[in-house]
Amino acid sequence: MTGPSARSVFFAALGPAADGLRPECRDYAAGPVDRVVGAGVFEVVGSRFGRLGLLMRPFVGPRLLMTAHGYDVPFRVENRLVETADGAVELHATRTVHFARGDQEFVDLLRGGDEPGTLTNVLGDARRVELRLRVSVTDEGYLRLRSERAWLRLAGLRIPLPRVLSVRVEVTDGFDTATGRQTVAARAANPLLGTVLEYRGSFVWRREP
Repeated sequence: MTGPSARSVFFAALGPAADGLRPECRDYAAGPVDRVVGAGVFEVVGSRFGRLGLLMRPFVGPRLLMTAHGYDVPFRVENRLVETADGAVELHATRTVHFARGDQEFVDLLRGGDEPGTLTNVLGDARRVELRLRVSVTDEGYLRLRSERAWLRLAGLRIPLPRVLSVRVEVTDGFDTATGRQTVAARAANPLLGTVLEYRGSFVWRREP
């Protein structure tokens, strides 16, 4: 395999199941040669807890929690491939959401998981929150990521989080034939607090060298 597909973290996790992706989703999952840049609008985005999210920032670090919530909010996403010292490939994403009161960013990276069919997702600038994501293909041919476990990384320790203190994350990357735009829907929920972060919208994208 040559081209961006040869270094796709999603294809590596999916294996032969990647053939079930619809063409537009497969092209997006193939990833960047160097980077992908997208721009679009979130129909809904953010956290209903507002500035209460700032209370968690000392624990999880910056560029992870959002302190605003809105509808029809423009955004930009940039995905970059980064090769680590041991030759592994990571997909680094930066999402910038243009809220009326100012921009907010959240960042994460994806790399091969510790079990077949999974990816490791490390969140925020401080990289203190880690998720194991199960990768699959929906009946519609969309790419789906679902979290299975969560850890907090502090002072060199990797601490498993019990379900009550964790979040369950689900992300679906799809395609809208009517508009010809890529779609994304994500939700992070806690058993006690309910939805702590959500975003849903569509965008157009391009590969850049």
